[in-house]
Amino acid sequence: MSPTSWRSPPVRERAILAGREARPRHAMNGECLTELRLLAETAGAQVRGEVVQRRGSVRAATFLSKGKIDEVRTLSGEEQATLLLLDDDLSPAQSRNLGEQLNMKVVDRTGLILDIFSRRARTREARIQVELAQLQYLLPRLTRMWEHLSRLGGGIGTRGPGETQLEVDRRRVRGRIGKLKRELEAVVKERRVQRRGRRDCYKVSLVGYTNAGKSTLFNALTRASVYVEDQPFATLDPTTRVFSVERGARALLTDTVGFIRKLPPHLVASFRATLEEVAEADLLLHVVDATEPDVEGHIQAVENVLESIGALQRPRLSVFNKIDSVTDEVSLLGLRAQYPGAVFASALT
Repeated sequence: MSPTSWRSPPVRERAILAGREARPRHAMNGECLTELRLLAETAGAQVRGEVVQRRGSVRAATFLSKGKIDEVRTLSGEEQATLLLLDDDLSPAQSRNLGEQLNMKVVDRTGLILDIFSRRARTREARIQVELAQLQYLLPRLTRMWEHLSRLGGGIGTRGPGETQLEVDRRRVRGRIGKLKRELEAVVKERRVQRRGRRDCYKVSLVGYTNAGKSTLFNALTRASVYVEDQPFATLDPTTRVFSVERGARALLTDTVGFIRKLPPHLVASFRATLEEVAEADLLLHVVDATEPDVEGHIQAVENVLESIGALQRPRLSVFNKIDSVTDEVSLLGLRAQYPGAVFASALT
């Protein structure tokens, strides 16, 4: 290796996590930050500390209470952290006020998920959908961010009479949103044409919470080699393959993007081209991580998304995955009793 060929790894931002209790002394209060930590690490952050806000102490102006702001300030100083990640969504005013008081970059849950989706987007379709969601999220937050938008274009001939820079950028973003929506509509039409060509085939879609093992199960059933990674949202683009069912019959199996708690509405709307594959399937295989402590919460989060896209009433079979990794046999017996019609399996074995 030549002396000039080595490059140092990118510096990871040091982050503090902040969440709030689901309910006082609730057993799952710690799970929100466990998931937020995984999302933060997927986005490339280095987590240096955590704070938990009591549910009744949320402030309208800053979301976090004064005591928690002081706690974050102290912790960030000790850990040299420059990024605050929250497990809830903030209003533009809350984000601005919190950032000014802490002198830190503040990113809420939606902003973090959008960042991960942006990193994962590989195809033109995925990039269109992610950028559309990002711009719709960004539009109401432009007041403090317009100086970062020069990459969207502009210059001589783009500014109307009497417009401020903020108004110009709002107009640019709205114009870009309109263009992306038109491009996405073309994608939707193309996918519908493809589905019409497959209408005589029995269609099965995998759905589930992110990282439940959908892609691993997809590979096992179809002998495909879809990308698998032990991180959230490894799969953004739907992949369809033929697989064999009983008596030599064949069906189409589609792997789709994973769902998550508080999935941003902008993202659901932007990914409708992808999610229509789910809404029009003959059968949904709902893949559930059997090792997850909050199984019921994950199932409910998936059902919430299915309801929002009009797919909750589609025929559905639950598949509890990763049973080879379950260490609590009593818990597994409880799941079998609670879901007698479900399949219990390991996609790896």
